[in-house]
Amino acid sequence: MTRQNPLLILGGTGFVGRSLCETWTRQPPTSAAGARLRVPTRRTGAGVASVQMLPSVDLVRADLHDDATLVQLLQGCDAVVNLVAILHGSPEAFEAVHVGLPRRLVAACQAAGVRRVIHVSALGVAPDAPSHYLRSKARGEAVLRDSGLEVTVLRPSVIFGAGDRFLNLFAQLQALAPLVPLAGASARFQPVWVEDVARAIITSLARPDTIGQTIECAGPEVKTLRELVALAGQLSGHPRPILPLPDSLATLQAWAMECLPGEPLMTRDNLASMQIPNVANGMLPGLSSLGLTPASVEAVAATYLGQPLRCARLDAWRARHW
Repeated sequence: MTRQNPLLILGGTGFVGRSLCETWTRQPPTSAAGARLRVPTRRTGAGVASVQMLPSVDLVRADLHDDATLVQLLQGCDAVVNLVAILHGSPEAFEAVHVGLPRRLVAACQAAGVRRVIHVSALGVAPDAPSHYLRSKARGEAVLRDSGLEVTVLRPSVIFGAGDRFLNLFAQLQALAPLVPLAGASARFQPVWVEDVARAIITSLARPDTIGQTIECAGPEVKTLRELVALAGQLSGHPRPILPLPDSLATLQAWAMECLPGEPLMTRDNLASMQIPNVANGMLPGLSSLGLTPASVEAVAATYLGQPLRCARLDAWRARHW
């Protein structure tokens, strides 16, 4: 069925949301040709401006914490994509964002008559996971699965791409510091390109057979945090020695970062999350089930971390898949 009604994108001005809006603008699925993206926001800034300029996006000033507003945003929509999440916060904040918002979204969808939901979660979620982040994500998934709505859950590993706060941040640190003391150095990840996640969302929307599925979004390579930090330093031209911290010092470092003003680089809850390998378990469908071939972290990161000659490594991949 061809979609002409709007799609609601919660979290559309964030890192993944911007990529989703840009990817949709370049190449919407045939089944959704002409459909516009409705993106609520309370923020201003570069992220909002970049989305606002896209011809297929309607930016709406709205407060998602207001139930009536959430119902109004859903009116006339064919589907909703939930990208809203936090990496740092108190147990109460994780509960409000990862569990409370899905619960309120279910009620709003039922009130507005919207059935289709794409929910972006995370690899490693479980009710008994070691961190508040992962446990709250698992409870949010359960709320949506038990709702009776037509839900697809996507579980990405750590997401990278131009403008990320992951590889870019480690590259910036190495440009300034002679040494990188690193907590959780042996933690394992399967980094996935933000545009691959965006395409997974779009493909899932176009394919009714993904309803009821949980799909793992992971890249082609498993790397330790130490390897990823080293890669960021190498590609940015500022490689630095990396000093893995023992657990006691890692916890102390994370606690100290929590006490600093602004958003912390690492928290004790983040450390707890890294006890679980952030990799696909192979028991669930992956990006290949959507017909997608994930991009290599090294090839893509070379295009935005300061080694322009290595960008050619991505040209062949683009020629095959775009």
